[in-house]
Amino acid sequence: MKIGFIGLGIMGKPMSKNLVKAGHELVVNDFNQSSMDELVELGAKAVGSAREVAGECEVIITMLPNSPHVRVVALGENGIHETAKPGTILIDMSSIDPTESKAIGAALAEKGIRMIDAPVSGGEPKAIDGTLSVMAGGNREDFDKYYDMLMTMAGSVTYVGELGAGNIAKLANQIVVALNISAVAEALTFAQKAGASPELVYQAIRGGLAGSTVMDAKAPLMLDRKFDPGFRIELHIKDLNNAINAGHSAEAPLPLTVQAMEILQVLKADGYGKNDHGAILKYYEKLGNITLKK
Repeated sequence: MKIGFIGLGIMGKPMSKNLVKAGHELVVNDFNQSSMDELVELGAKAVGSAREVAGECEVIITMLPNSPHVRVVALGENGIHETAKPGTILIDMSSIDPTESKAIGAALAEKGIRMIDAPVSGGEPKAIDGTLSVMAGGNREDFDKYYDMLMTMAGSVTYVGELGAGNIAKLANQIVVALNISAVAEALTFAQKAGASPELVYQAIRGGLAGSTVMDAKAPLMLDRKFDPGFRIELHIKDLNNAINAGHSAEAPLPLTVQAMEILQVLKADGYGKNDHGAILKYYEKLGNITLKK
């Protein structure tokens, strides 16, 4: 399959490499020339704009930072809409505001361009090994048609509903992850302040109801004080901002999400925006005037 891929960042580059490895023909575009060069070395073709991508491909994937970037690539000057043929499909795998997914999809539909929103969860490690979780919204027939292609980048690909539902699911995921990390950091800080070993407390509770994938992923890193980014605080801020905006539009209560956002904003102000979101621990260490120890 000939696929256009726009956005070769931390996530997009390994995802596109997995498509090439699976035998797909890629036409790529990114502002970072070195990233495009890496894909060219693997056999992809690099072009200078989204417009050029759409001129060559009827299947286009975008993996971009946020809603405004997707809008510009889809509908702006030198965007997909300028050259895309009717029947072209845009599979946006960025994590953006679901209200924008719907609006961009509606504008593209006027030109005969279909759209799926298919954000991912799993971070850079799972992007590299091709085991991302994909949650997709859009026309069910389109989803079924491109399911196998999406699976070359993923461990699971789940249909959630109409366009926008993929990003609703992703934001729900990000709410749960932020609150879980905060709870783990709070619990481990509590354990140490109260006189117990945080590591032994973690081992004691991880097999019970409190145990979770998030706890097992983040508690050991907190205990080892490893905060190299798997998923940066500044990106989680972006996702929670989209969740809060979407929540306001839907009149959905998000009091805990707002609190998690404030924690992340404090950390960003303290210079930790590029740390992994497991650095939420540093917020609790600051409040408790401690350094977590095993």
